[in-house]
Amino acid sequence: MNDPRPADPANAVRVAKLMTERGLASRRESDAWIEAGWVKVNGQPAVLGQRATPDAVIDIDPRARTEQAERVTVLIHKPVGLVSGQAEDGYAPAASLFTATNRWNADKLARKFHSGQLRGLAPAGRLDIDSTGLLVLTQDGRIAKLLIGDESQVEKEYLVRVAYGRGPKLPDEDLQRLRRGLELDGVRLRPARVSWANEDQLRFVLREGRKRQIRRMCELVGLQVLGLKRVRIGSVVLGQLPVGQWRYLGPHERFI
Repeated sequence: MNDPRPADPANAVRVAKLMTERGLASRRESDAWIEAGWVKVNGQPAVLGQRATPDAVIDIDPRARTEQAERVTVLIHKPVGLVSGQAEDGYAPAASLFTATNRWNADKLARKFHSGQLRGLAPAGRLDIDSTGLLVLTQDGRIAKLLIGDESQVEKEYLVRVAYGRGPKLPDEDLQRLRRGLELDGVRLRPARVSWANEDQLRFVLREGRKRQIRRMCELVGLQVLGLKRVRIGSVVLGQLPVGQWRYLGPHERFI
């Protein structure tokens, strides 16, 4: 059977990719909207796999925006002992806290919890099993891409309780190494803001999130991490959200 679509010019790319690059939707959303018939390219209904030139006019049916607006983003105060993603080695995932009974009673948004909000809900970033603090779960692919994409510039702030085993205090030169002088797995780390919050607690502000990054950074300069808590992601703060409870991201809250 012949493909009814015309031959693509050499510079054509997939419509879903164009939509993602323009910030219209995530790649997954783009494919779903095309399949639902909610996308037109140069005035004609798009089909899955279609390619178009970078200057193509893309129109989105308002119904797609309505569906997108209904997708939830949830802020959880993850306790120690839960994993960020899928259950593993007998440890429950943080998403198991997302129930009606665990909702913070100070969350005044009119939005009501329902089981459909669990569909496609995924962590936008990791927080290891031994750490606590702010964890974002979202159904919105754009937020996930913003927070965990390779080019993400969103800051994450942590309070890290430490003990130093090589002398009375951490030398200033090692503090400078934490800020801009370390590498992990052969890769130079991005500059970090690191300062003392009090005599036994450091404040880290990072723009990346390698696996167990802060713990491994501390090990390299002789620090033992006794406790780690994430208190901010971009402009969204943990605040007074109690451990083990959650709230919805507010309509006026933005990570950047």
